[in-house]
Amino acid sequence: MRRYLLLAWVLLGLVAGGALHLLGHPAAAGWAWSAAGLPVAAHVALGLLRSLLGGRIGVDAVALAAILGAVALGEAAAAAVIGLMVAGGEALEAWAEGRATGALTDLMARAPRRAARIEGQSVEEIDVAAIRPGDLLLVRPGETVPADGRLEEEAATLDESALTGESLPATFARGAALRSGGVNAGPAFRLRADRDAEASTYAAILRLTQEAAAARAPLARLADRWAVGFVAFTAVLSAGAWIATGDPLRALAVLVVATPCPLILAAPVALVAGIGRAARRGIVVKGGGALERLARVRTVLFDKTGTLTPGRPRLAATDADPALGRDGALRLAAAIAQGSTHPVSAALVAAAAARGLDLPVPDSVAEVAGGGVTGTVSGHALMLGAEGFLHGAGIRIEDGFGVAASVAAAAGSVAWLAMDGRAVAAFVMADGVRREAPRAVRRLRALGVRRIVLVTGDRAAAAAPIGRALRLDAVLAEQSPTDKITALRAESAAAPTAMVGDGVNDAPALAAADVGIAMGAAGTAAAAEAGDVVLLVDRVDRVPEALAIARRSRRVALRAIVLGMGMSGIAMGFAAAGLLTPLAGALVQEGIDVFAILYALTALRPGAEEAAPAGLSPEAGFAERNAEHAGLRHLAEALREGAEAIGPTPAALPALAGVERRLRDELLPHQREEERALYPEAARRLGGLDPVAPLIRMHAEMEALAERIGLLLRLAAAGDDWREVAPELRRALFSLEALLRLHLTVEEEMLAGIAGEAPAA
Repeated sequence: MRRYLLLAWVLLGLVAGGALHLLGHPAAAGWAWSAAGLPVAAHVALGLLRSLLGGRIGVDAVALAAILGAVALGEAAAAAVIGLMVAGGEALEAWAEGRATGALTDLMARAPRRAARIEGQSVEEIDVAAIRPGDLLLVRPGETVPADGRLEEEAATLDESALTGESLPATFARGAALRSGGVNAGPAFRLRADRDAEASTYAAILRLTQEAAAARAPLARLADRWAVGFVAFTAVLSAGAWIATGDPLRALAVLVVATPCPLILAAPVALVAGIGRAARRGIVVKGGGALERLARVRTVLFDKTGTLTPGRPRLAATDADPALGRDGALRLAAAIAQGSTHPVSAALVAAAAARGLDLPVPDSVAEVAGGGVTGTVSGHALMLGAEGFLHGAGIRIEDGFGVAASVAAAAGSVAWLAMDGRAVAAFVMADGVRREAPRAVRRLRALGVRRIVLVTGDRAAAAAPIGRALRLDAVLAEQSPTDKITALRAESAAAPTAMVGDGVNDAPALAAADVGIAMGAAGTAAAAEAGDVVLLVDRVDRVPEALAIARRSRRVALRAIVLGMGMSGIAMGFAAAGLLTPLAGALVQEGIDVFAILYALTALRPGAEEAAPAGLSPEAGFAERNAEHAGLRHLAEALREGAEAIGPTPAALPALAGVERRLRDELLPHQREEERALYPEAARRLGGLDPVAPLIRMHAEMEALAERIGLLLRLAAAGDDWREVAPELRRALFSLEALLRLHLTVEEEMLAGIAGEAPAA
C-alpha cells in the first residue's frame, strides 16, 4: 500500500507542478516537482541502504543519484519524471510479487484439535495437547486420528491418502500401529496412544512444511543481477563527461538517461503478463519470483495419487467363473456393493452402470468394518471383500483362480466375490494413469526438462507400472514426507527442480522445492498453500503449459531489458556529448521506457512453443466418435470373452454371432464416420504428408479381421469341421481385440491434443 501511495503522490506533484508552470509560477512549479521527486529519493535511499547492509548494490543507486542531482542543479522537472518511473516500477513490482499465501492456515485447520479420551465407562473431550502416552482414545467415523498409537479393536479402516498417497483405504487389524493424520473411514474404534500429539506423524508434517518454507532463500530481483557493472559504467561515463567538459549538467544528463527503468519495469511487466495469461488458463502463479524460478526448471518430480493418477479406484480387470461370466459376476458384485459406501464398492457400481447392467436390489446387506459386505441377491448368498474376509468365512480360493488374480493384482488390489459359499470372481482395482498424463510428460521433454521422477508414498508394485507407462527416469516408492524432501534436495543439487503434488504429505516437499506446483482443484488446501503455483483445473497437462508460459515471459523480459538498456546506452553517449539536456534526456528515457513496456507486454501472446493447433470443428464429430470409444472397449472385452469361450464343441456359436453383429453395427460404422469427417480435418490440423495414415491402416486391418470372423462363423454354421474352424476363429478374435484396444489408445493420443481437451474415459 505504501508504494501505491508513493506513486499517487508523485503523480499529484507532477500534475501540480505542470499546472503551476503553465500559470506562470516557475518557482512554485519547481518546488512542486521537487516535492514529488524527493520522497521517492528517500524511499530509494532506504532500500539501497538495506541492500548495502545485505552485501549487494542495486540499480536504484543510479536513480537516487539522478533525482538528487536534478534537484541540486535546478532540474526539478527531470527529478519528478524520474521519480514517476521509479515509483511506478515499484508499484507494479509490488503487485506482481503481492503476497498470495498465509501462514499455512489451511494446513493448520486440518490438524485435529480435540480428542475423545475414554476414562472407565465415560468419554471425555480433551484438547489434543493433553494426550499422553498410554491414553485410550475413541476415534469416531470421519474423525482424524489425533496421535500415533495401537489399534485396540478387531479391525479399522483408515483413509491415509494424506499421509501415504495411497488412494485405497487401508485396513488394520488389532495391535496395528496407526499414524496420526489418517481419517477413520469405518466405524468408531479405540486407540492406545504411543506418543503425545506434538510428537506424532501429522505434527511432524506441519513442522516439516514450515521449516522447508522458511529455508528457501528469496529470489533476487532480476534487475539487480547487472547492478554492479551498470552502476560502475554509469559512474565512469558521467564523471568522465563532467571532468572532460567541466559541465555538471552533462553528468546529470547521463545519469537521467541511465536511470534503469527498463530494468526496473520491463521484467515486472513481462512477468505480470505471464501471470495474467496463466491465470486465464486456470494456473495461479504466486508472484513474479515464482514465475521466474519456474522458467529455469530442468527437473520435475511428480507425486502419484491425485497427480499422475486420478486418485480414485477403478475396475481394471475381472476374472470370473465361466459359468457365471464376467458381466454376470459384475452384476452381482455391483448389486451387493450398492449397500456399501466403500470406494471399491462405488467403483464396481460405476463399472456396472457404464456397461448398462441392470442391478437388482440386494437383501439383508451388512457391511463388516475392514472386511467387506454380505447380502442376498436373486436368492444367492453373496460375500464381497478382501481375501481374508472370505477366508474368515471358511471360503477357499482355488489355486488357479488365485494365481490369475495375483498376477493381475500386481498393480492394484483385489475384491473377491463369493456366491453360496464358493469364490466365483475376482475384481482387480487400480488407480490408472490420467488420460492427459502421457502428453504432459512428452511436452515437458519437448520443453527441455531433462529428468522426470515419480516420488510417492504408495507401494512399489503400484508405482512401477505408472513409471513404466509414462517412461519416467526414476520411480521412488514408499517415500515418507521426510524421504520426499531428501529426494528433492538431491535432485535440486543437480538442476532447478519443481515438485508437483496434491496431498498433505506433499506439502513439505512443495514448500522445499525450487518451485512447488499444487493440484489445487482436487488436492488439499495444505498443498495449495505450500505451492508456488496452484492448478485450479484438475489436469496435469497444465504443468507443461505453466512451464511454457513462464519461459516465454522470462525470455520476453530479458529481451525487453537488453533492448531497453541498449537504447539507454546509446542515449547516454548522446548525453555525454552534450546533445541531450537533463529534461530532454528524461523525456527520451520515458520513450525508451514506453518501448520496453510495450515489448514486455508481448508476453501476453503465446510463443511458438505454446502454439496449439486450432481445435476441430463440431462437424468433424470428434466428441461423438470419442464418446463411442467406451462402447468399443466393451466390444473388445466381448471379443476376448468370445475367444475364451471357444471350446471343443460349437456351443459358443450363438454368443459369437452376437459379437459379430456388434462388429457390423458398431465398429464398422464408427470407422466409416471417422474416415468421412474426422480424419480429413485432423490431417489438416496435424500437418505433414499423411499424418493419419497409421490409423486408416489399422481400420483396414480391423475390417479384414471382422470379415474373417464373419466368414469363419458362416463356415461353422454350415457344418464345417469345428476342430479346424475353432483355432482360426480364436486367433482372429484375439487379434482383433488387441488391435482394437491399441487403435483406440493411439487415436486418442493423436487427436486429443488438437481437440483441446483430454479424451473421454
